[in-house]
Amino acid sequence: MQDLVVLVADKNMQFALRGALGRPQALGTRPLTWDIRPHMGRDGGVRTSGADMLACDAGRFSHALMLLDFQGCGHEERETPLSLEGKLDEQLQRVWGSRAKCIVIAPEVDIWLWGSDRVLHEALQWSTEESIRDWLRHRGFEFDAAGKPLQPKEAIEAVCRRQKRPRSSAIYESITGRVSLQHCTDQAFQRLRAQLLAWFAP
Repeated sequence: MQDLVVLVADKNMQFALRGALGRPQALGTRPLTWDIRPHMGRDGGVRTSGADMLACDAGRFSHALMLLDFQGCGHEERETPLSLEGKLDEQLQRVWGSRAKCIVIAPEVDIWLWGSDRVLHEALQWSTEESIRDWLRHRGFEFDAAGKPLQPKEAIEAVCRRQKRPRSSAIYESITGRVSLQHCTDQAFQRLRAQLLAWFAP
């Protein structure tokens, strides 16, 4: 039996999580065996049918995770990320009990890319003297108190266009494969890491 099955909304999320799970020491967990699968229906598909899809794996994996972006899930006007997460947790627990957890990322997984300037610059081959964040500020992008862009996907797209690079999934894995995982300030990532530590302590 493998340790963990993960259902995610898209390939970018798959690669971002792959970069993190491949670093158990940085996460603080023991080494894991895992399988990450993107849902064909993206965020809305994970919301509506993800728990049913994962139910089929309850006998083959010891634990399950389900990840989706709040932005684009189809319920942005009806509830908060945490209330949606709670409802999806209840769906998972009908089959998995305490062995499964949903993580709703607000606004979207692209926020995980905005930790270290150094890692961002290396992954995106940024050679301009002006930092990426300053370059974005001068183009009208706004940032929160933690220095994260309020529109993280649009910000990374703008930087990739500036660098004449596609916004590929490999960028997500490259960044989460090197950025500090213990000091990430994103609340969804903190919940994810706390759950992994609870299940897979060294």
